[in-house]
Amino acid sequence: MDDMPLITVIVPVYNILEYLPRCVRSITAQSYRNLEILLVDDGSTDGTGDLCERLAEEDGRIRVFHKENGGTSAARNLGLAHASGEYVGFVDSDDYIEPDMYEKLLWGIRKFHVPAAQIARDERDENDKPLSDICEPPAEPHVVACADFMRELLLHRGDCSLCTKLIRRELFPREAFPAGKLNEDFHLIVRMLPDIGRLVSLPWQYYHVFYRVGSNSRKAGREEFSRVFADCVENADMAAEIVKRDYPELTEVSFRFGIFQRLEYMLHIPIAQMNRDNAMYRGIVSYLRKNWFRSMGNPVLTGKNKIYHTLFALAPRGIRKLHAMVRLRGA
Repeated sequence: MDDMPLITVIVPVYNILEYLPRCVRSITAQSYRNLEILLVDDGSTDGTGDLCERLAEEDGRIRVFHKENGGTSAARNLGLAHASGEYVGFVDSDDYIEPDMYEKLLWGIRKFHVPAAQIARDERDENDKPLSDICEPPAEPHVVACADFMRELLLHRGDCSLCTKLIRRELFPREAFPAGKLNEDFHLIVRMLPDIGRLVSLPWQYYHVFYRVGSNSRKAGREEFSRVFADCVENADMAAEIVKRDYPELTEVSFRFGIFQRLEYMLHIPIAQMNRDNAMYRGIVSYLRKNWFRSMGNPVLTGKNKIYHTLFALAPRGIRKLHAMVRLRGA
């Protein structure tokens, strides 16, 4: 039906018994009814797979797929392979959405004649209390050219989450999400932006991110070093290639992004891993040293960024030890 196109909502699921019902029922309660809801059980071991089947009995629009554990990207890719909708959205299994989210997203796509729309989000802790906004919602709906959207992402002001977006299915590439990687949403959205062209950003905070300790990169404990920091560096290099090809006016912004991601890596890597056997670490130190002069002249990097760049280029282990001591005293 042209006036009621099918929307596919993909939910990757793994060991999420406590929160999955809230997530799924927030989708089945949508005011926009023409949905197919794909629950992709990524090898759960706690009974979540059986829970998916029981939830499917509650609503005929739900289909369940079971697979061996392979991570969120692989689960989402399986969902995309089975998607029938004209448009595709994603919801993480511990998050939940407001009842008219997809109605508003489709309204934005039609109103502004764009292939994709983005809703605003908020973040909530384990007691469901609102946290500070990571991405500030716009004051009103507005269309964003994808070069401008890329700029906002590279300045850490944009929202790269696929969960806040509704996108025409035909725009997704094959094997869209990178298998075995974190920061996978950024990886995909920057690849898709040149084909999307422009999208509409909506002001309503209808997607609720639930920060559950222990889920993916939401890790507790300062001694843990998530691989997300390495993946972010790799994604920064990929983004730089896309900028070079499609948005050359963003070259300095892209360079700033690459430096920033490398500094984040250096600020979080355990000191014990800062050694000659760590090729990633050695490569980042070499990059910081080779690009010091360019960094000092970059108009987008802050003075603080440049100070950290200088210090890590000169004495990475010593600065990391000092930084760790400061953090420990502030604990």
